[in-house]
Amino acid sequence: MPTQNAQEVQGIFNQIAPVYDQLNDRLSFGQHWIWKKMTVNWSGATMGDRALDICCGSGDITQLLAKTVGAYGQVTGLDFSADQLDNAQTRVAGTAIEDRIQWVEGDALHLPFEDNQFDAITMGYGLRNVVDIPQAFAEMKRVLKPGKKAAILDFCHSDFPPVQAAQQFYLRNIVVPAARNLGCESEYAYIEDSIAQFPMGAEQVQLAKDSGFEDATYYLTALGMMGVLVLRSPHHS
Repeated sequence: MPTQNAQEVQGIFNQIAPVYDQLNDRLSFGQHWIWKKMTVNWSGATMGDRALDICCGSGDITQLLAKTVGAYGQVTGLDFSADQLDNAQTRVAGTAIEDRIQWVEGDALHLPFEDNQFDAITMGYGLRNVVDIPQAFAEMKRVLKPGKKAAILDFCHSDFPPVQAAQQFYLRNIVVPAARNLGCESEYAYIEDSIAQFPMGAEQVQLAKDSGFEDATYYLTALGMMGVLVLRSPHHS
């Protein structure tokens, strides 16, 4: 589990909010949009659905969900960083999808929603930062409708040496220097340690099933440096 407590992580994401989008594009060479679109696809969201994006940050995946569910759908973007939510809301102001999105400040471990509320859930780069992964899974399962899916994108914790070496090189020689240039080196330096403490794909699958999900599958992407965990809630609540 991450060594940071919830308050420390919240502080980090408030601090990096002004440069978060710029860094995402630069650090992934624009590829993060591909991974996020894959995540939305795997969530099973369709036209007219009610979807939830947990740890929404500046709202990339939230926006993709809003386009997917269409004019008759509704998306909630939830994050515990008020600064990130302000940024997310500003980015969609005046656009066609603005009215489809509700922004909520809240905790992934205590979702402020009734049971069986959502047709699809996404989470991008948030699971690695929660202090209680089983609790996060339990909350997702609780608010998902029966038989519906959640898709969770994050860095992959791999035990395959070439992937470990590539990921380490990427973090130390691309991520941290880019963050340093934008004045937030310390806020991004924690990522390597957080990945090392993050459960591997098979462990995530087991934790999800132990939390009550009916199905759990882990897909590797980005040359094994990223993974998407796809969960399905039981067909009967």
